[in-house]
Amino acid sequence: MGSRIAAHLANAGITVRLLDVVVPGQADRNHAARKGVESALKQRPTGFFSEDAMALITPGNFEDDLAKVADCDWIIEAVTERLQVKRDLWARVDAVRKPDSLLSTNTSGIPLAQISEGFSDGFRRNFLGTHFFNPPRYLHLAEVIPGPATDLEALKLIGDFCDLRLGKGVVPCKDTPNFIANRIGSFYGSTVYQLTVQDDYTVEEVDALTGALIGVPKTASFRLLDLVGLDVWAFVSKNLYDLVPDDPWRERFLPPAFLSEMLTRGWLGEKSGQGFYKRVGPKKDIWALDWKTLEYHLAEKVRIPSVDQARQIEDLPQRLRTLVSGTDRAASLLWPLFRDVLVYSAERVPEIADRVVEVDRAMRWGYGHTFGPFELWDALGFTSVCDRIEREGVALPENVLRMRQAGVKSFYQASDSAGQPGKEYFDLGGGSQSYRNLEERPGVYVLADLKRARGVVKSNAGASLVDLGDGVVCCEFHSKMNAMGEDALQMLHAGLEETEKNFAAMVVANQGENFSAGANLMLVLLAAQDGEWEELNAAVHRFQQTNMALKYAARPVVAAPFARVLGGGAELVMHCARAQASAELYMGLVEIGVGLIPGGGGCKELIVRLGNPQKVFELTGMAKVSGSAVEAQKLGLLHKADRITMNRERLIGDAKALALSLTSTWAPGAPRTDVAVGGEAAFAGMKLAAWSMHQGGFISDHDYLIGQKLAHILSGGRGAARQVSEQHLLDLEREAFLSLCGEVKTQERIAWMLKNGSPLRN
Repeated sequence: MGSRIAAHLANAGITVRLLDVVVPGQADRNHAARKGVESALKQRPTGFFSEDAMALITPGNFEDDLAKVADCDWIIEAVTERLQVKRDLWARVDAVRKPDSLLSTNTSGIPLAQISEGFSDGFRRNFLGTHFFNPPRYLHLAEVIPGPATDLEALKLIGDFCDLRLGKGVVPCKDTPNFIANRIGSFYGSTVYQLTVQDDYTVEEVDALTGALIGVPKTASFRLLDLVGLDVWAFVSKNLYDLVPDDPWRERFLPPAFLSEMLTRGWLGEKSGQGFYKRVGPKKDIWALDWKTLEYHLAEKVRIPSVDQARQIEDLPQRLRTLVSGTDRAASLLWPLFRDVLVYSAERVPEIADRVVEVDRAMRWGYGHTFGPFELWDALGFTSVCDRIEREGVALPENVLRMRQAGVKSFYQASDSAGQPGKEYFDLGGGSQSYRNLEERPGVYVLADLKRARGVVKSNAGASLVDLGDGVVCCEFHSKMNAMGEDALQMLHAGLEETEKNFAAMVVANQGENFSAGANLMLVLLAAQDGEWEELNAAVHRFQQTNMALKYAARPVVAAPFARVLGGGAELVMHCARAQASAELYMGLVEIGVGLIPGGGGCKELIVRLGNPQKVFELTGMAKVSGSAVEAQKLGLLHKADRITMNRERLIGDAKALALSLTSTWAPGAPRTDVAVGGEAAFAGMKLAAWSMHQGGFISDHDYLIGQKLAHILSGGRGAARQVSEQHLLDLEREAFLSLCGEVKTQERIAWMLKNGSPLRN
């Protein structure tokens, strides 16, 4: 864990000294630390944005290098979860650290009071807990915990640094066992395992019911346990059981018999090659465990009629209400799971947190749940849930009973005023028995809240214009997968018109799961199959001209890409004046995977940026996708002048600030007519590269055809080396795109992708 934290600090541009034990028998006394850095790079998902960040980490060891912590402003301890080991190490650190250094432990369950007991006042004032969730690059939550004497300024300094520099969602916690997320998360998981045994659910059934279907990551329950490691989960649960003797639900934290037997056999999950799942045979087929016999079988597809119907409901609260309203196997697992988690969470306030807000944020940011427990209660219907719990003879917590008696209908409610979004939470843990204002978080914009408070400037089924304030309008996509369809193009043009009339700048953003999965492939396939070539040509031309309008707009346009930005989505971003990109950016021109080439100006824009046809040929021909925003800049998909936001919650706010910074000097320019292309020589070189790949069996006949068409575009349409216009390159792109749409193998690839979500190499 220490190496993963070090990697993420390096991602943020921080120089790090990583100390570990000296491994007996190793000539390199820094072997353990060096191995940790290499592991953080090689593990998937990798801990680094780029290999370059490794240079910011200096490996060392506790015996030779401990005195060097005197140069460090922040010392983080992440050694094994044993109290005496931690205390002994801190005693050695305390003897050499500088007086004003900040000190934190990454313990996941040992009380800070026990770790710091007996240390000096100066140590205790600067000592706190910073519990990063693993892997720290990807999981948003950082729990910040005060010790018995922690200085408030130290808490604020670390909290702000984690938020602004490391991109974390910071949740202040009390010094209680397992803090907030692992206290509720352990109960959630333990309840799943109890229901599995109680009602005889299979591993596959549980994971089908407790994943994306209910707004939880697709790792669901048993798959998550394999990723975390059964030994880690068992340790956390056992630690919690030992530390909460007065918890009335304490027995639930004891592992079921099958889990204990798996630990005995060393079936720890992915780290040991098998857990609740394992891969079998040359095709790496997924087999699942029968927890009753501890034998494996080919994983079965789960079919529950109510679930198949519920998947068609896009509104998550409505889907959840539908799922728990029945009496079948889905409802019989989900309702008691939700009920117990809701009751347990309410009973823990104010023990583990004074507000419901921190409990909800911890579960959203640490476990990836769409709704925290109290948000889930509201989504299911506060009153109806209370009524059902009471009908079943389960006692409602005293604090919830007081809410009922006061006539309260929800844990949260809107408190918008004069076009400004606002939110209130019910003071469940305090004595006021009333709503309190949820404090603003400067720089954090929530588009749904803005639309609720002030409406929209314009809207259609797939996109909206939202006033961000201060003269900036946002074009928000909200179609399925945020595909680049006609709705999005219409709203982009409307946004440019509105910006020129009434705003200083425009931001293109959304807060969906991904920025954009690219073009609407279904419409492309249907048009190609029906031979609607004029309509398809017009649609591609509209997309090209929309991107050119963004590039040469009268006012600056800033894109705010995040997560997956593929195909047409990447082309749009590349044509904006600037991008304010999320650090987690998986961006690429991947059209070859569906038998096409980039048709919205992607080839053209890369030639303009990179000036190297061969490099562009490799980038698009291999469908390279960045592993981070840093890597996207190295590939040329982002400009060096584009900026990166570590905290995705702040992405739109940062994009707005960037857009405003461009307004005073903005000059729109005009389409270029002097783009240098390689001509016949470049075409020959690229064709030879494709031919070599084909001869070596690395690409198919159809890939070779696509490669030749791509080379034709990037060389400027053959002929001698010369300069061409941007429009000339766009015309070549459109011609190649349309010709490939007419190929049977391309249509097969598109159909396969739509059905299976994976590329077909035919």
